Amino acid sequence: MHASFLTHARSRYLWIALALCVASITAYVWHDPGIAPNGGTWLGYTLGTIGALLIVWLMLFGVRKRSYASTLGSTLGWLSAHVYLGTALILIALLHSGFQFGWNLHTLALVLMLAVIFSGFFGVYAYLRYPTLMTRNRDSATRDAMLEEVAEIDQNALALADGIAPEIHAVVLRSIQNTRLGGGVWTQLRARDGSDLAIAKVRQAIAERATQSGGAGKPLQAGQTLVAMVDFLAGQTDDRQTEALRKLIDMLSRKRALATRVARDIQYQAVMEIWLYVHVPLSFSLLAALLGHIVVVFFYW
Repeated sequence: MHASFLTHARSRYLWIALALCVASITAYVWHDPGIAPNGGTWLGYTLGTIGALLIVWLMLFGVRKRSYASTLGSTLGWLSAHVYLGTALILIALLHSGFQFGWNLHTLALVLMLAVIFSGFFGVYAYLRYPTLMTRNRDSATRDAMLEEVAEIDQNALALADGIAPEIHAVVLRSIQNTRLGGGVWTQLRARDGSDLAIAKVRQAIAERATQSGGAGKPLQAGQTLVAMVDFLAGQTDDRQTEALRKLIDMLSRKRALATRVARDIQYQAVMEIWLYVHVPLSFSLLAALLGHIVVVFFYW
């Protein structure tokens, strides 16, 4: 669906939208009202009626999406028409107004219409780009499968850390507690899972052990932490503990990679959906402004 709605039915609605635009431009150029073009001429009323009907019809797409048993065309066809006729609405509305603007309800309706359409443009971009990125990021796995693997790694890592050192066990436990995938809108858009905060705890544990053993306590960079864990503890534990630590590092690295993929998957989905929280309220605001525009024109103009 995301890759083909622009070319649905051999781009039928693209050609309909182009024909509508050409006809509107031709009528606008041909029309000579004897005054500056505006919405009060017969052409202005005609284009305004077409624009108003288009706005109402475009809003019905939300109803059609949820009418699964409807036989009034496919959802894909409605989406294609929604995109192309919505774009054509820009030109129709401008010609309707005769490019006459002011600080009034009529211009407010135009501004809201443009805001709705341009937010829709972002929606088109999101639905063309992000499904491909989601598929590539998931790498043939579902989000549920990745979450299950993260949970399994957490349990195995915690069990393994029990036999290494108390501070390492605390680090793993804190990593599990900090892994919060999803959350609020800002958290989803940032694609942060919180598990990376465990690195700071690892550095702190190593620094404390170094201080206790008379070491220099040299600050470690985040990228050096996992290697430092092996180098530091290898000289103070037996081979079995060292091997267990290496396995733990592998688990934590795998868990962090998976958590990053899940957070990125959530981010992509959030971007695909969050624009609707702008697009839909603006659409209803536009409908209210349009009704006000019509009432003012026919009863108070």
